[in-house]
Amino acid sequence: MTTTRTVDATQELAAFLRTRRERLDPDDFGLPSRRQARRTPGLRREEVAELAGVSTDYIVRLEQGRGLRPSANVVEALARALRLAPDERAYLFNLAQQHPRNADKPATTAAPPLARLVADLSPLPAMLMNHRYDILAWNGEMARLLGDFDALPPSQRNAMRLCLMHPRAREFYVDRERVVREGIAHLRAAWAAYPQDRMLTDLIAEFMACDEEFARMWAERDVQVNGRGRKEIRHPDVGVIAVHFEVLTPLQDPDQRLVIYRAADDESRSALDRLYTR
Repeated sequence: MTTTRTVDATQELAAFLRTRRERLDPDDFGLPSRRQARRTPGLRREEVAELAGVSTDYIVRLEQGRGLRPSANVVEALARALRLAPDERAYLFNLAQQHPRNADKPATTAAPPLARLVADLSPLPAMLMNHRYDILAWNGEMARLLGDFDALPPSQRNAMRLCLMHPRAREFYVDRERVVREGIAHLRAAWAAYPQDRMLTDLIAEFMACDEEFARMWAERDVQVNGRGRKEIRHPDVGVIAVHFEVLTPLQDPDQRLVIYRAADDESRSALDRLYTR
């Protein structure tokens, strides 16, 4: 009989730290190799402790699985000292039951494979955004539906900015207040997840100063990230279009969001067909 055990996070954390330490080459750290004196491969515990800014005794107790729960700052320091890859870093944070800070800089350009995917999703309207709602890539169907993004300077290609400040925005969404409210709830979640993102902070400050509706809703502190839903759009050429949307996060590029629209009913499908053949 096969027995499946639950994860003992303390013991797995201890084993993971030991194996990551033992695989490191002292030469990569500019440390004296002293191979005759090293009885085991990798770095010594005191060397990892020095690199991470903690005591050797602390490393010993972690590797012995003696019930310690390192703080997020200590986990981050250990990840740097052990030169963990992004997936290993995430694993270490999970074992320590801590929440990692976002290590990568926010995306400002579309990852080329994702940009190609957006194009290949045609005839479904699709676009790629980051956590700030900056629009990084789109296909022709999305441009026909939402507007000519090519006509905008890159700094203005932001879905929230267009919703709040574009001249067509007031009448574009049938339930505009709900769309704005959901967008603000997403931005608040992103603001907490990326506290060092100055561009996001400045964007929110600009919206607060320029739009009373945004300022009022921001003060309500709603937090929500919608991965799917429905919107109704008043398109000036083909009338009301109802769409279902899906938001997907690529594992390789977690700051980029793939947004795909689909017609929500037969009338909307016909309207989209007319729009694409104009």
